[in-house]
Amino acid sequence: MRTIQMTLDDDLVKSVDRVSKELQTTRSAFARKALRDALARYSLEQMERKHRRGYEQHPVAADEFSVWETEQAWGDE
Repeated sequence: MRTIQMTLDDDLVKSVDRVSKELQTTRSAFARKALRDALARYSLEQMERKHRRGYEQHPVAADEFSVWETEQAWGDE
């Protein structure tokens, strides 16, 4: 693990300290979790953008999935 130095607004530090105390964790542990969550959210957003771009470039055809309609088994027949 590395030690880094960050510059934060006083209000942000106060809020982090308050929540860290409520969660019974340290400021560093709270920041690590927040950064991991932000990176995971960023990764998901990137995948969603890529997925959306793929469908924009290659839209679903109107009958693309109709071949499977006869295969549907809902169990109420």
